[in-house]
Amino acid sequence: MALVTGATRGIGAAIAAELAALGATVYAGARDTDDVDAPDQQPVELDVTEEAEIAAAVDRVDGEAGRLDVVVNNAGVFPRSGPLHTTDTADLDHTLAVNLRGPTLVAKHALPLLLEREGGRVVTLSSGLGRYTSGEMGGDYPPYRLSKVGVGGLTAYLHGEYADDGLLANAVSPGWVATDMGGDAAPRSPETGAETPVYCARFRPGSPAGRLWKDRERIPW
Repeated sequence: MALVTGATRGIGAAIAAELAALGATVYAGARDTDDVDAPDQQPVELDVTEEAEIAAAVDRVDGEAGRLDVVVNNAGVFPRSGPLHTTDTADLDHTLAVNLRGPTLVAKHALPLLLEREGGRVVTLSSGLGRYTSGEMGGDYPPYRLSKVGVGGLTAYLHGEYADDGLLANAVSPGWVATDMGGDAAPRSPETGAETPVYCARFRPGSPAGRLWKDRERIPW
């Protein structure tokens, strides 16, 4: 059983489609469930900025399926912005709400189900723009960069807190993908961007966790 946020387009749609093709029952999170038209997916109303909707989505999975094995935190926004001193505070607040607070609350509500069995997985989409130890900081987009640094912290926290209970928490940099966020000039397709999140979503108990991945390889934060 898998719950994918932001599953109606781009990388999220590709992740949901691939997991369903592999035989998973996929609950496709969407702000508007009419946007989920795949017959092999279960549409579920889920705006990650609304905690009540997160709780209701997890409760629905529990009520219908009785278990949850995988959460993929894909929903995200990417406001174009210059350096921090020119950034609109509203853009900062909204980006952190979607990209960091959202995955944190999804994890919070999903954890009771994920921890019922060894090997529950939380996969959260990160970005090369959030790799703070690799010399890639700087160059605009502070709301997005800081939100993805936070995703690294969330992943490390989940690993530190729950690894002994069997949880596998990992983050993934999908690369520059041709989506509404990435733009038409991006060299990667959504299907390529989905490959490593799906790879991490299939990890067995005891697999590596608390890491950042790209192209199925561990990379530095």
